[in-house]
Amino acid sequence: MNHLNLNLLISILDVDDVKVLKEKLRSIANRINTNSTELQINSGKEHLVVSSSYFLNEIEQILNTRTIERSRYYLKRLLKSITEVKTSKINDINLNRWKEYDDIITDSLWILDKRDQSGAHTAGYWGNFIPQIPNQFLKRYTKKGEWVLDPFAGSGTTLIESKKLGRNCIGIELNANVASLAKKNLAKERNPYKIKTKVVRGDSTRIDIKTELNNLGINSVQFVLMHPPYWDIIKFSEKKSDLSNADSVEDFLEKFGKVIDNIVDVLDKKRYLAVVIGDKYSDGEWIPLGFYTMQEVMKRGLILKSTIIKNFDATRGKMNQKKLWRYRALAGGFYIFKHEYIFLFQKVQHVHHVPGTSKYRLSTLKVPGT
Repeated sequence: MNHLNLNLLISILDVDDVKVLKEKLRSIANRINTNSTELQINSGKEHLVVSSSYFLNEIEQILNTRTIERSRYYLKRLLKSITEVKTSKINDINLNRWKEYDDIITDSLWILDKRDQSGAHTAGYWGNFIPQIPNQFLKRYTKKGEWVLDPFAGSGTTLIESKKLGRNCIGIELNANVASLAKKNLAKERNPYKIKTKVVRGDSTRIDIKTELNNLGINSVQFVLMHPPYWDIIKFSEKKSDLSNADSVEDFLEKFGKVIDNIVDVLDKKRYLAVVIGDKYSDGEWIPLGFYTMQEVMKRGLILKSTIIKNFDATRGKMNQKKLWRYRALAGGFYIFKHEYIFLFQKVQHVHHVPGTSKYRLSTLKVPGT
């Protein structure tokens, strides 16, 4: 690891000649080992760690200035980014060093080519989503030690990623065998932050989530991530209450709405909820499940913050029949699914659902059966 004394940087602020200032900074930059990813800076009281590439890029910007005033301005900004932490109420991102976070996606188009299989993550469970999705959301919308709720836990992708990133997490899974699989997968992941994770076998449309949280010593969660079945594309169980066994799109949306009704009260105000979902074909018609589920959440008073389009990797079966699917698309007049949606919502008010009522937020998208 590289080492640097903070006082050396501070002393350069007193230099009046821009050429001399640049010479001193260039001398510092030349001593930094670019093979090391981190730079340790000794402030006298503590050791501060910054990215070596970030530090060198900031130095390069100063070296490209023309005046002593601009050089000092950028140097002061660099010192501030090293010594001061500026975070928001919803994450641990240091906004004074925002350039360091090049691993965090801020665009609405996500091209993710390779599934993360580090740690306990596995692609063995049919229908699970890639770990990069919870990774991105947990970094942007939670702080270490906060609580995450996954009402469709599956094989435990969100729980595993929460454990890796130091977030507590509770996952609810309808299928007992799948819940057992999630527990096994979760047990394989290290727990460096000593956080709590729990897999609960239950039905998210009617489980007493408040009691489950109270058993964990909490009353609410700070983020909800939902990856429901894409209706009946994959049958996950024989249970009637399983969303993958819904009789119709209206039945699917009713069940999905019940999940929202059951969990929205335990999400803290001004915090976020994300839904990962794809569309489907039925009898030659494109069924926009994504937009229908988006509307179901908005009915409950949450506001839509972003619509993200993520590339959708083909299943092994479709990969082996790529040419056949192309023929079917040409013959049937449709396009092959290559994307899915991620809808991000924010809870801006406390929403208390009254069973049997329709006192929801005014909707503009017509939903089947309404």
